Amino acid sequence: MPKSADSDSETESGQSSPGLERTKPWETADDVPWSLLNEAQLADAYDAVVAPALRSEDRDPTTDRPSYEWLSTNGFRGLTYALSTYHETTFSDFWQETLGYGEQQTQYDWGIEHDETRESLETYLDAKHEAANDWTESTRETIRYRLARYARSYRERHGTDDLLSPVDADTDITETEAVDRCRETFAYMGEQFADATIARVHDAIRNWYTWLVERRVATVNPTNGAEDWFGWQQSSDTDPVALLPEHVRAMFDTAVRSRDKMLLIALAGWGLRAGEVAALHEDQLVLDGESPSVEFEERKNGPGTVSIVYGADVAQRHCDRVDGYLFPSKQSQTGHVYPSTIATWFHDLADNAGVPEEIDGVERKPHMGRRFWYDAYSQTTQELLTHVQDIAAEQGSASAKIAFEDYLTQERKRELRREFMREKLSRAFTDSDA
Repeated sequence: MPKSADSDSETESGQSSPGLERTKPWETADDVPWSLLNEAQLADAYDAVVAPALRSEDRDPTTDRPSYEWLSTNGFRGLTYALSTYHETTFSDFWQETLGYGEQQTQYDWGIEHDETRESLETYLDAKHEAANDWTESTRETIRYRLARYARSYRERHGTDDLLSPVDADTDITETEAVDRCRETFAYMGEQFADATIARVHDAIRNWYTWLVERRVATVNPTNGAEDWFGWQQSSDTDPVALLPEHVRAMFDTAVRSRDKMLLIALAGWGLRAGEVAALHEDQLVLDGESPSVEFEERKNGPGTVSIVYGADVAQRHCDRVDGYLFPSKQSQTGHVYPSTIATWFHDLADNAGVPEEIDGVERKPHMGRRFWYDAYSQTTQELLTHVQDIAAEQGSASAKIAFEDYLTQERKRELRREFMREKLSRAFTDSDA
C-alpha cells in the first residue's frame, strides 16, 4: 500500500497541501479535500471513508470494486472527479495500479441487487448470443443496457429489483398485479425517457420474459399488451441520428485527457467507426504535408484513405504520448482496446459534458459522431454549390452543380471541400456560435 497521508502531507511536487492536517483524521467524504491530494493520499482517503461504507453493506473493499454509480450515489464523486481532472486517470486504473487490490472489474454493473434476477438476465444474454448468429458484441451490450434500464426503473418505482418472484408459479402476486407493476414501471419511465427508447426497452424485457415462459421459469409474460396500451411510436436503431454541433463542442471542452480529445476527433472529426478508432495505429496517420490522412489497408464500405481536414494537431500531440496503437491495452491480446471500451469512454465523456442519453428519441452511441461528420460533409456540399453559383451564372449555366463538376479542376474541388469542411468542423469543435 502507498505511504500514509497521516505521516506525509506533501504533494507529489514536494509541497505541503494546505489544510490536510486540519482535516485529518477523515471520517466522512465531506472531510476529504479530494482535489488537494496526490494519488497516494487518495488511496488513504479511500481506506478511511470509502472502505467503511462498503463494509457497512457487507462488501469487501479490497475485492469488490465499487461502480461509478455507487461512488456518486454514496457521496464519493469527489474521488472520481479528482482522479480524472487532476491525475488524468480512471477509478479502474486507480483501483488496480495505486490501491493494488487485484484485477480490474470486468463484470457488467447492472445496478441491481437481486442476485437471481441478475444471473437470469446474464444467462439469457449468453444463451441468445450463442443461438443468434447475427448477434454482435455491440448488439449484446445494447440489449443488456435496455434490460438493466428496465430493472433499475422497476426498483425505483416499486422498491425492489426482484423481477422473478412476481411471475413465479408459487408467488402470492396475481397475474393482474404483475401486469400492473410492469405497466406502472413503463409509465414511470415515460417521465424520463422518450417513447422510442421505452419501446425498445419493452422489446428487450418482453423477449426475456418470453424466454422465461418457454423454459417454464415464469408462468406469465407481464409485458404483453403494453405496446397497445401505451401506443409507443418506435424509431429504428438505424435512424441516421447525429450528435449536434453543441454536443461535439461540449464534449471537446470537457475532454481533459489526451485520450478523450483524440477519441472525439477520430469519431466526429474524421468520421471513423468505433472499431476503426479502437485499432488505430500511429503508422496509419500521415500528418506531414498539406494533405494529412488516415490510411487503411481494408475498410468496410469506404475509401482506404480518409482525409484529415481537422484535428491533425491533436493527433500529433497524442502520438507523441503513445508508441504504436493510439489506444493501447496491456490486457487485450491485440494490443489495443476493444470497441466496447471506446463506447464506454464515449459515454463517460458525454455524461460529463451533459449530452443527453437520448438524441431525437434514439439512444446515444459512438456512431452518432460518425453521423455528425456525414451531416457536416453533406452541408458542406450544399455550401460549395452556393459558392460556385456565380461561376454558373458567368458561364450561362442554370445549374451550380454542373458548374462545379465541369468548370473546376479536381485539385480545386478537393481544395474547396477541405477548406469548407475544415471551417465547419472548427466551428463545431471550438466556436460557441456554431
